[in-house]
Amino acid sequence: MKERIQKLLSRAGYGSRREIERLVDAGEILVNGRCAESGQAIDEHDQVTLRGQRLHLSSRLQATPKVLMYNKPAGEVCSQTDPEGRKTVFESLPPIRAGRWIMVGRLDINTDGLLLFTTDGELANKLMHPSSGIEREYATRVLGQVDNEMLLRLQQGVELDDGKANFLKIKDAGGEGANHWYHVVLAEGRNREVRRLWESQGVKVSRLIRIRYGNMDLPRYLRTGHHKELDVKELRKLYALVGMTFDDGSDFKPGAGSHRPTTHAGSNRSGQGRFSTHGARTETDGYRPGAGKRPPSRGRG
Repeated sequence: MKERIQKLLSRAGYGSRREIERLVDAGEILVNGRCAESGQAIDEHDQVTLRGQRLHLSSRLQATPKVLMYNKPAGEVCSQTDPEGRKTVFESLPPIRAGRWIMVGRLDINTDGLLLFTTDGELANKLMHPSSGIEREYATRVLGQVDNEMLLRLQQGVELDDGKANFLKIKDAGGEGANHWYHVVLAEGRNREVRRLWESQGVKVSRLIRIRYGNMDLPRYLRTGHHKELDVKELRKLYALVGMTFDDGSDFKPGAGSHRPTTHAGSNRSGQGRFSTHGARTETDGYRPGAGKRPPSRGRG
């Protein structure tokens, strides 16, 4: 059955729908020898080329989708390349034979925590689209005096330069001295939104970690700079969140008999469960992931 070119190529893992639209508008995609048109209906039997390279739609569409969970460290850039030569998040990802990694949302360079990557462009599109209302939870370390009236304003709504914004939830997560930890929840991903909301109240975010995206929590054992591939149970859960069904593929081999997923980057694993912020310290403060309690995770904002 034919589908719009943006949807089919996105589903095959060639990019998000928006990225495909840009490629079509730039004349970089040909369908059966002619320049593609935005919204054009195609199927896997059409001859599609991207920048002169033939796309193998059939094999791509039949390949089992994959999703990675990555614990981004502050200092890495959420882009394929960086003109300033800084390390990008894609440099830490494993190579794949079919498709390419598509980043679900992004985090600022000074923010760390949970990033999702998938080979399924349709899944990425639904997870990022504002209409899905996917929650993002962040652990924020705030420097400055915070009172109940401020917390109420942040939940009722604050006018920012790009419109009104608010936290859906704010939970006190403890702390000592001038810094205090809070867990906050948003259902959108505007640029630096978490930081800007707190700064609108005259306080500063001194650390920010994303600890949840939708129904995927950042595991305690997953150290910064490391990734893990979701198993079938987690994939079904994530697909169901956006009203999609995950079809098991014969080439997908989750760790047999193990309920703890494999982590990568050549490090040991330790600890389990969600992050705790009471008495937590950052890695630069001497904190080591998996040893003792950890501060809340940073997220995009």
